[in-house]
Amino acid sequence: MDEGFEQVCEDHPEDAIELVIRARPRDIGGFAVRRALPSMRRRLVGPFIFFDHMGPADLPAGGGMDVRPHPHIALATITYLLDGVVFHRDSLGTAMAIRPGDVNWMIAGKGIVHSERTPPEARATGHRSHGLQAWVALRKEEEEIEPRFVHHPASSLPRIERQGVEVRLISGRAFGQEAPTPTLTPTIYADAKIAAGAVLEIPDGYEQRAAYVVSGSIECGDTASCARADEGTMLVFRPGARARVRATTDARVMVLGGAPIDGERFIWWNFVSSSKERLERAKLDWKEGRFPKVPGDEAEHIPLPER
Repeated sequence: MDEGFEQVCEDHPEDAIELVIRARPRDIGGFAVRRALPSMRRRLVGPFIFFDHMGPADLPAGGGMDVRPHPHIALATITYLLDGVVFHRDSLGTAMAIRPGDVNWMIAGKGIVHSERTPPEARATGHRSHGLQAWVALRKEEEEIEPRFVHHPASSLPRIERQGVEVRLISGRAFGQEAPTPTLTPTIYADAKIAAGAVLEIPDGYEQRAAYVVSGSIECGDTASCARADEGTMLVFRPGARARVRATTDARVMVLGGAPIDGERFIWWNFVSSSKERLERAKLDWKEGRFPKVPGDEAEHIPLPER
């Protein structure tokens, strides 16, 4: 598929798939990512308004990721690593390393600043970096709540094993289990490893659902024209459809979605809001230094983009 490819499966309305999105490459300060959401044809899946696939990248000794302090409002960020380690600091005073299988869930609310960097020990030896960064839009009544940060180690997340399938439930209720993460709206997020030939049933208790292929290849439904997906592809399922995917090779798939958000959301840089006026105020606040500092990482910041 070409970069930026999107396909609506209009020829086969009986299929479970509504839309196929190919993630587009982006650079976030010297580190390559693939961005699936927002796309030109689909801005949200449930409350998920942003979805980046980071890496995999083999970082040499002396190299690393440096996402300098930057602000967010009216969203929650979800950091989930598959390989490597990232050190998170934020304006609440949080200073914590996240490792594969852990979840960092940061609710920005009325405003938070954070940085994400490769820690010195990993930078000294070199390492592989691979993970997912997602944003979840907050409901209008929660956009200005107090910011908070929650870390859940991998050992605290439910694991479900079925024939040829292993699922780690990051948020929501599915497969008879419930994750401990503090979602404010009905939200499903899960990491599924699927052996070649095995089938994953996509949980049906959520109105909007998607599956993103991290590695390997999957197929869905009976029509070959728009049912296959490989690495870097997101399948968006039709509401109410029975959705199931079969791995054609060993595959790793992120399942995401939830209840639709309450109204339109606007994105500008790192800001999300239901109000354009609120975005303008956030821009000015960052430009004029009114956001809080990040303890232990005060020397740098990402300037407000000119456009």
